[in-house]
Amino acid sequence: MKHNRYRVFYDRVDRDEVYSKGPARGDAFWDELEDFIRTFDLADKKLLEIGSGTGTLQDIVEDYVGVDVGESLKKFYHKPFFVIADEKYPFPGSTFDAIITRAVFEHIPDINKALHEMLRILKPGGVVLFSPAWQVRPWASSGYAIRPYKDLHWREKLVKFSIPLRDNILFRLLFIIPQRFWRTLWFVFHPGAFCYLHYKKLVPNYEIMWDADADACNHIDPHAAILYFLAHHCSVIGYPNLLRAFFVRSGSLIVRKNL
Repeated sequence: MKHNRYRVFYDRVDRDEVYSKGPARGDAFWDELEDFIRTFDLADKKLLEIGSGTGTLQDIVEDYVGVDVGESLKKFYHKPFFVIADEKYPFPGSTFDAIITRAVFEHIPDINKALHEMLRILKPGGVVLFSPAWQVRPWASSGYAIRPYKDLHWREKLVKFSIPLRDNILFRLLFIIPQRFWRTLWFVFHPGAFCYLHYKKLVPNYEIMWDADADACNHIDPHAAILYFLAHHCSVIGYPNLLRAFFVRSGSLIVRKNL
């Protein structure tokens, strides 16, 4: 099966000790989610959670559905839960009024297929609370930030030594600003090129969870995500134009499907 190691990993990982069980009441994302539900009057609407994990959010609304890749997760649910394969969601088009997803899309091997499916099953006028871990660092999978120098060979030591500089926001802006400038220019003249998300592939670690994002396989700039949604006839609330989008930092995106 395609991405078999990815599915085996998420089916077997220890959800209590190794992998996050998901947000609980009082968590910052829980508060953000409750505000999202109030703002868009979703309490009695049909809501899907992509990457629903152990189902900690399943009672946030009455009509809730969860999807994830692990068969072992079924035991956590008293509401509908589906195991998905190859990023194909088992629902007709325009099924859901709202979709929520947190810290998930940076882990999906075929991210463009998953994004396409997400928009396919969302009703016109429906909204998405889209909250991946943005810009996962390429050294996360090897644990260089937390492993001691004595455990590394000389090339790895150089990588570890460079992390404070490479993680500095001023240093990162030297790369982010030119990338966003050319990406925006490209979008203005060739918006069709953004029907696919522009992102960087990472090499995930499915053996050792050195860090929270050691298993991430995608480095996503929120700026590229906004352009992707605009190219698919969506609105990104809070980013009404390309100038505002250019200066996006982090946090969730709220996306409305217009067509």
